[in-house]
Amino acid sequence: MTRETTWQNKVAIITGGSSGIGEATALALAERGTKVLVTGRDEAKLANVASADKAIVTLKADSSDPASAARIVDTALDRWGRLDLIVNNSGAGQPLPVMAYDADLISKMSAVNIVAPSLLVKEGHSALRTTKGAIVNIGTAVSRNAVPMVAHYAATKAALEHLTRSWAIEFAGDGIRVNAVAPGPVKSGALTGMMGLPDEMAQQIEAQEEAQVPLGRRGVPADIVPWILRLGSSENEWLTGQVLTVDGGWSLRT
Repeated sequence: MTRETTWQNKVAIITGGSSGIGEATALALAERGTKVLVTGRDEAKLANVASADKAIVTLKADSSDPASAARIVDTALDRWGRLDLIVNNSGAGQPLPVMAYDADLISKMSAVNIVAPSLLVKEGHSALRTTKGAIVNIGTAVSRNAVPMVAHYAATKAALEHLTRSWAIEFAGDGIRVNAVAPGPVKSGALTGMMGLPDEMAQQIEAQEEAQVPLGRRGVPADIVPWILRLGSSENEWLTGQVLTVDGGWSLRT
């Protein structure tokens, strides 16, 4: 099978795919002939993604809702009858100094970053076993070092990376490969979106992070997408349980 036909007529689910890395991945897969189901909470953003390519279908779904996993998988299977790839891209994070710790906020991060991927993998397992498909989890290079203020975001993403390795062993007998990409500072709107920071504060943090990247710039979604596709590709039959950090060397300095 050539690279040109690797993704033809395959089916992928991408959570949190209405912007940033998720959107870029959906577009890249659709361009290669894959049918893509993208989930998210913002209907306007979802509509924008769907309008870019007829191979992309969207579903409004909140990953923090445990019932969403079955609905997402059922939507893909009802429409296309198969599933080849799950990209667990949804993420939740919020800066929290210790004295601002809040049980609901911590639970929300855990629900999106740990529980949601776990339930989606559970619901999609049978279909992935049939196609010998793959799972690509999106972690974060932030978890490579101590991270005051965003400790719970980093901790829950580190848990997802551990699940990546555990699932790789558990699903190996089914022919399902599980890997992860851990992006560094990427221009994806996450600071003002997922993290909820004011524009001015987000710009300050972006400038600080850019100065820390040895390769001299912040990343863009296009820096991450090729690795998601490579890890999810059926061409990589013997690669599983890996967490690939893609961050311009940022985690080596911070």
